[in-house]
Parts: sequence; C-alpha cells; structure tokens
Amino acid sequence: MIVVPCYNEAGRLDVSRFVDYAATASGADLLFVDDGSTDDTAKVLAGLVQRAPHRIRALRLAANQGKSGAVRAGVLAAVGEGPAFVGFWDADLATPLTAIPRFVAALEARPALVGVIGARVKLLGTTIQRSAARHYLGRMFATAASLALGLAVYDTQCGAKLFRVGPLLSAVFAAPFRSRWAFDVELLARLEEAARRAGAPPVERTVVELALDEWRDVGGSKLHPLGMVKAGLDLAFIRRNVKRDVGNPVAPPLGTWLTGAEA
Repeated sequence: MIVVPCYNEAGRLDVSRFVDYAATASGADLLFVDDGSTDDTAKVLAGLVQRAPHRIRALRLAANQGKSGAVRAGVLAAVGEGPAFVGFWDADLATPLTAIPRFVAALEARPALVGVIGARVKLLGTTIQRSAARHYLGRMFATAASLALGLAVYDTQCGAKLFRVGPLLSAVFAAPFRSRWAFDVELLARLEEAARRAGAPPVERTVVELALDEWRDVGGSKLHPLGMVKAGLDLAFIRRNVKRDVGNPVAPPLGTWLTGAEA
C-alpha cells in the first residue's frame, strides 16, 4: 500500500492519473492522508474514493501535522490492513506511479531487504528534470545527511519509498517524528537504531537506492530554500533523539476515514 500525504492539494492533484492507475495497474493500493487541509482537498479525495473504492482509501487528520505526521498516520493505518509492503509517494507525482512495480519487484527479489528508496540520478537514458538551484541545494543537503547518518546514501529526500512490513518498520513508526524538515533522514536513523537493537543486519545491507527512470520538478512545491536550511539544522538533533524514540509507541494520530458519500 502506498501512502500519499496531502496538504492543500485540491488544485494540484492529478486526479485522472490516480484514477487511471487504480483502474489499470495491478500494483499497490493507494491511501491518501489529508493533513488538515484548509481547501477542498477532503472533497477531492472523497471523489477519488468514490471512483475507485476497492483501490483507493482516504484518511483525514483533524489538524495539520506536517509531512512526517501525515506519513506516519498513513503508515500506521496501512499496516493495520496487513499488506506485505508499505511506502509513501509525493502527491505531485514527481515520481510517476508507473515506477511502483520496480520498487515492489526489488523487495520481492531480495527477501532480506527492508526498504527501497528512490534516487534522482541523472544518467543516460533517464529523464530527471530538476532546476539547477534545487539540484545543488539538494546535493549539499544530501552530503550533510550522509555524514550525519554515517551512511553512503545519495538521495535521502526523494519522495518515493517502499518498505517491508515487519517489526523493524513498526519500531521506526512507533513514536511521532521530531524533525519536520528532515523526516526522511530521521526515518533512516531510526531504522538503523531499530536494526541494532534487534541484532538485525545494518541499513547498509537492508536498504537499497533505486535510480529512477523518470522524475520531474513539479511547480508549487512546499519545500523552499529556507526549508532546506531548516532541514540542515534538524540534522544536528536527529542523532541525539533517535535512541529514545525507536520502539516507544504512543497512540497514533487520530484520523477520520473519508467515503465517497462526502464528495
């Protein structure tokens, strides 16, 4: 199941692409999380559920919690459905939904893997479209994140990730994330700590980066250069807090399931 966090996305959601995916693809189902939007996002999502009720579900949070809170609420709800894999995807579809089968295939081919994360690497034969400013800011942050984690990870911030459901994933999402801007980095740090506690193989052997065939910078992104700076500051606190947060569950954020009747 793929969690799609949404905040004030009523004007940006490409409804037709999501509906086409639900109608034709045999991959993962979609779980949208409305992160306390103040526009018509809830209405748009209810319409999506109505058009594909067997493949699309939607959860509404009463108050905005940021991407980390929305993803966490969605993952906790999705795990309760009993899927083999759970991941999250950016609502703007910068990474197309057609990439999902590659992520699933990677996990199915290697049972020891815990996660597959997308990597925006511009190679011959790929279509990676990103502004120069965002690219270089991203590379600076990626280098800092790699040093903070002690992992040779190329792209922590790509909004396309898929994980195997199990005790390690449950430990990672047990407590709310502290970082609003570097959530993806905190997720990997928690996974590393959870593996250490469980005596499981380290992240270097259980998470792989998958170079994307296609990724496009979509206008209207909520991440601006100032946000990247704040994310860099968050890195300083992730290591300090990760040991106290892994495996210390609290009640998941309360949400309300949306139905097609609300469209």
